[in-house]
Amino acid sequence: MTAVPVDEGGAVVAGLGPADALLLTPTHQFPLGVPLAPARRRRAADWASSAGAVIVEDDYDGELRYDRPAVGALQALAPEHVVYAGTASKSLAPGLRLGWLVVPGRLVDEVVAVKSAAGRLSSSLDQLTLAEFLTSGAYDRQVRRVRLAYRRRRDRLVAAVRAAAPQVRVTGIAAGLHALLRLPPGQHEDALVARAARHGLAVEGLSAYRLGGDRPGLVGGPALVVGYATPPGHAYSTAVARLCAVLSADN
Repeated sequence: MTAVPVDEGGAVVAGLGPADALLLTPTHQFPLGVPLAPARRRRAADWASSAGAVIVEDDYDGELRYDRPAVGALQALAPEHVVYAGTASKSLAPGLRLGWLVVPGRLVDEVVAVKSAAGRLSSSLDQLTLAEFLTSGAYDRQVRRVRLAYRRRRDRLVAAVRAAAPQVRVTGIAAGLHALLRLPPGQHEDALVARAARHGLAVEGLSAYRLGGDRPGLVGGPALVVGYATPPGHAYSTAVARLCAVLSADN
């Protein structure tokens, strides 16, 4: 398994060599929070078609975009070479353990066989309930509700950080359940992660997500990965205030 470098345009797909499969998150890459640039989407689809390979398109945060329309699926560019994967974990609940695949026809039997061999059967009742949720329109209403709630959380976080610690930049598109906070020179990830922990906050440094073969220049300098979905509503203001105190404190 080989890691694909990532920069501000998403996964760097130029120069991909021979491979059987490629995993991409075109909608919203974690943790940098960037979408895959249109030219790279086309290049990835062309590579899969010419190499006879499969792209697994994880529609990560596809339903949680706050300031722009949803991007069309990469699967539409090469339907016979892309497996489109999605889940209800963020829009409904992780405990459901329900997701879906749109699979090229030539792979359907093999995917079904692997699923059966895994011995992990999904609840029929849960699947039927989700199907009714989808066809009735209730799922769309739920997505709109959580999208608004999380957008407000992100907006509050961004505004608070800009006011309390203007030297910290919030990067990535407005989407998903996390924000990337770029730190100024002189601040160190490990020190801030430890300081946040003393304030009862769990954040991570960007360096924790780098693989050994990654080129550090492509992901920038030190940063914090901050999730804003976990704190309950009554505790969110306090959590944001504590984070701002951590970011604005003298080293």
